[in-house]
Amino acid sequence: MLIGGTIEATSLPDSPHLPLPIRAMIFRPTPPSVSGLIDLFAPDAQLNGKSILVTGATGSFGNLFVRTILERWEPRRVIVFSRDELKQYEMQQREPFRSRKDVMRWFLGDVRDADRLKKAMEDVDVVVHAAALKQVPAAEYNPFEAVKTNVLGAQNVIDAALECGVGRVVALSTDKAAAPSNLYGATKLVSDKLFVAANNHRGRRDIRFSVVRYGNVMGSRGSVIPFFIERRDAGVIPITDERMTRFSISLQQGVEYVLLALAKAWGGEIFVPKIPSYRILDVAKAIAPDARIEVVGIRPGEKLHEEMITTTDALQSVEFARYYVILPSTPLWDEDRFRIESNGSIGRRCEYGFSYNSGDNPHFLTVDELREQILGGVPVHA
Repeated sequence: MLIGGTIEATSLPDSPHLPLPIRAMIFRPTPPSVSGLIDLFAPDAQLNGKSILVTGATGSFGNLFVRTILERWEPRRVIVFSRDELKQYEMQQREPFRSRKDVMRWFLGDVRDADRLKKAMEDVDVVVHAAALKQVPAAEYNPFEAVKTNVLGAQNVIDAALECGVGRVVALSTDKAAAPSNLYGATKLVSDKLFVAANNHRGRRDIRFSVVRYGNVMGSRGSVIPFFIERRDAGVIPITDERMTRFSISLQQGVEYVLLALAKAWGGEIFVPKIPSYRILDVAKAIAPDARIEVVGIRPGEKLHEEMITTTDALQSVEFARYYVILPSTPLWDEDRFRIESNGSIGRRCEYGFSYNSGDNPHFLTVDELREQILGGVPVHA
């Protein structure tokens, strides 16, 4: 479904270089009635007075995550850790970052550099790990580089957090880590396993590692929506397969689920949000209802449906009202207590044979809802 590769939501720069309709779609709040966004503001991540470091913080996720922190809490420090000096400079010029020089810190560095990470994490309370190489074809062509950043970089983050006395660590994952069919997904699966297993090695340290897994933000660069918008005037929309589906999540939802994990994690969980799906054919109808559909065939390694919990994962998964949790394979705490006490409502074990994929999702966005999210009410013939 993704034309020319996939770039995850965390890699998007919040910059004027994005086409205006796409930038507006990605960064505007998603209506709760459409997105199914729940009241995630209730759990308090307790970030007042905390020192927070975000790797890959100059991407779209990092921009919005830091912005959200500054709007809701009074952190002691917020450290932007990334390797791109231009993106850091551009971020520094925008509000609210420019007005919060008292708390903002700007660290150039790469997660491949263990020593630099340890220096950056001195006296840090919370780490959100969003840095990764995420472009699927690039990872296939440059596998060693993807492993260095996504796998060895993850280990460096873990080691630095353990050594520096960090209290909470949340790593961002992807649907492609569930039964991976490409190298990017495989590296993120290894990364997930590392962060979950890190809890086994914390000793007496008061630290919790957890993971949040979700897919692409609708409209992100490399996704099908910008491509469809470009092609609609030509009168022909190429799609890979009429049966294809994807999960739908807004950038703000991704931020909220990370904050949820910071507030609720016991350590070792993979949090998986309950979010709606959409059909690729419906996206084409929403953007170009009068265009002819041309089926071009699915690409090697591309999935017909996104999957976030496999049938094997489900054997160790708990369902709550608004999200799932994949439990750690090595028990770290009493699982019955976790089901009863961790959420405020009692969770239940997923049934044998259950899987969570975009094709079987009970909640699909309609063509009208997609049009509203994608075009924001702009007439399709404008």
